[in-house]
Amino acid sequence: MNTRIVNESRREFLKAGAGLALAVYATPALAAAAAAAAESPATPFAPNAFVRIGGDGVVTVVSKHLEMGQGTFTGIATLIAEELDADWSQVRVVGAPADAKRYGHAAWGGAIQGTGGSSAMPGAWDQMRQAGATARAMLVAAAAETWNVPAEQILVSRGVLSHAGSGRRAGFGELAATAARQPVPAEPPKLKTADQYTLIGKLKLPRTDSRAKTDGSAMFTQDVQLPDMLVAVIAHPPRFGARVARFDAAKAKTITGVADVFVVPGEPGVYAGGVAVLARDTWTALRAREALTVEWDDAGALRASSDELSAQYRALAAKPGKTVIARGDVDGALAGKRLIEAIYEVPFLAHASMEPLNCVVALGADGCEIWNGEQFHTVDQGAVAKKLGITPDRVTINQLYAGGSFGRRANPKSDYILETVALAMAARERGRQVPIKLVWTREDDTRGGYYRPLTVHAVAAALDENGAIAGWRHRIVGQSILKGSPFEAMMVKDGIDATTVEGVDDLPYAVENLHLDLHSPDPGVPVQWWRSVGHTHSGFATEVFVDELAGAAGADPYRFRRGLLGAHPREIGVLDRVAREARWSDPLPPAAEGLRRGRGIAVHKSFDTYVAQVAEVTVRPDGSFRIDRIVCAVDCGVAINPDVIRAQMEGGIGYGLSAALYGAITLKDGIVEQSNFHDYRPLRMQDMPAVEVHIVASTEKPTGVGEPGTAVAAPALVNALFAATGRRVRRLPIDPRELRA
Repeated sequence: MNTRIVNESRREFLKAGAGLALAVYATPALAAAAAAAAESPATPFAPNAFVRIGGDGVVTVVSKHLEMGQGTFTGIATLIAEELDADWSQVRVVGAPADAKRYGHAAWGGAIQGTGGSSAMPGAWDQMRQAGATARAMLVAAAAETWNVPAEQILVSRGVLSHAGSGRRAGFGELAATAARQPVPAEPPKLKTADQYTLIGKLKLPRTDSRAKTDGSAMFTQDVQLPDMLVAVIAHPPRFGARVARFDAAKAKTITGVADVFVVPGEPGVYAGGVAVLARDTWTALRAREALTVEWDDAGALRASSDELSAQYRALAAKPGKTVIARGDVDGALAGKRLIEAIYEVPFLAHASMEPLNCVVALGADGCEIWNGEQFHTVDQGAVAKKLGITPDRVTINQLYAGGSFGRRANPKSDYILETVALAMAARERGRQVPIKLVWTREDDTRGGYYRPLTVHAVAAALDENGAIAGWRHRIVGQSILKGSPFEAMMVKDGIDATTVEGVDDLPYAVENLHLDLHSPDPGVPVQWWRSVGHTHSGFATEVFVDELAGAAGADPYRFRRGLLGAHPREIGVLDRVAREARWSDPLPPAAEGLRRGRGIAVHKSFDTYVAQVAEVTVRPDGSFRIDRIVCAVDCGVAINPDVIRAQMEGGIGYGLSAALYGAITLKDGIVEQSNFHDYRPLRMQDMPAVEVHIVASTEKPTGVGEPGTAVAAPALVNALFAATGRRVRRLPIDPRELRA
């Protein structure tokens, strides 16, 4: 077949028109690469170009980061448009293809392209502003040349250049062709100071993806339609590690529109494989899968149940693990004192994003083309190239929108991408070299593995005569996310997975004597990062335990924390702000008869962003409760898009509350018991409390906001429940029966 298949997203990116392709200054090496590429008549854009301006004045921003609902497209466009002095209504954003040479993530050293770790804005801050400033300088040079006036006399505002002395005015589009002939500045232009911003920090800047997602023109993977394309679904084994023993597809093949049924072998430790059905559309493929009869070989499959794993983890928590931190003399500090001890446990969690996993692959004679809500461009590109036995540059990945991810599409083993490629390869071997769209249902997504790991924290501490922490011993039992992944060599040192211990290994509280160790069991359940990664369990364990220490000291939970944070002013800043906004020192209004009210506080830093929250609850006699309000303070450096920051804090809080109230993936004899939103319940509208978000003003460089709000929600809630009931919750999800009066 003709593999030069291009969807709407790719056509938009490749469109040259009569406009201007602006190389942007990042480093001398990149500038040189841009100049070299510009010399080729076949390459209308510089290879590191982030800005394009057409003759119609439309400014197209090429985003190297995935837009999955978190506002990255808007943030990157804001940075460029601010320095460009563009008219925001004329700004458009498209996703960049996989190409680490042009679109490597600055925050990850530039060698890998991808989105994750709440790092897009920190990585884009300098580079994207410089991109806009460089484009502006070239437009000004074009106007100065055209009008024969000094460049320093030209003003730029909202997409229009003007010269007061001559009365000349021109829009970006009118000067685009001339600007394209200007040399890229040898030195980066001076950037604006904060008092000159017209877009950065403005609350109601409309999101760049709102219109497309409202009118239906936004391209998600499920929207991709290619000539001769077949839709595939797979009957996966119900147990991790199982294989197909035999199957009967006779009934499935009688359904009109079914093209083929065959086994796709799994790749151990990467993807499950199973019995694939290829059909003309999704509905037909699903009906055919239901008609299959499959027998599974469970000889090498996981047969454990959640209760067994929990017991194994708790047993490990009683034994010393690999030392992570050994500061001071913990044994001496704890000896002879009253110990405060607790065990905290969080379960496996699915990501459960609104768009289940899917991918489109077209194999050609000399390469491969992929359409995907692409989060891990370079990792996926390399994994696919290795599987096909080709070089990464022959794997084209087109970046589309993603309907959420929460980490799932950044799978370090490229699981569902490689499964789609395996499908396409198997189909080709059977004489069907056509594009393949793999579709996972919600049930496939919930049962498909790669969960937030089950984790147990065992903590013990003692207080001195002044109420300070004399010593703190902390043990974590949690499966390594990075073991067997491309990141193991970089992020697993001496057997310590950095993502498992984060949030404890940099504990901000003044603890002179601290010992942290780790067990990393591997029960055979596929795991990976989940929104806020290690912080999702470390924030819960540490902040609930600090509350317990405050109780043991007879201290106010807010003031107890504050007294231990003397060396951490930004934690103090958000803690003070949230206490003030929540009116912490004022008593809560009295509850109606039979009801109990409480207020809890928590503070935690993750991804260099500081978040504090206060939760207020009302508890009924039967232990059920209502979350009345959550007040949140966040310090994320310069607030690029305050409205997006508020939305991400609100969304992160909702996501964290979903896990605290309902979230659990459980196993019975190796089979995942949950399947869809009826038994893996997210937060409903009636569950969502009123949320107030307060952004702490800062001049520090921006940090990420996609994940930090999630880690603080559960401990703030649990601490509020204790304040209301006197009962400590140490295991999630919360069991209301433990809160009965």
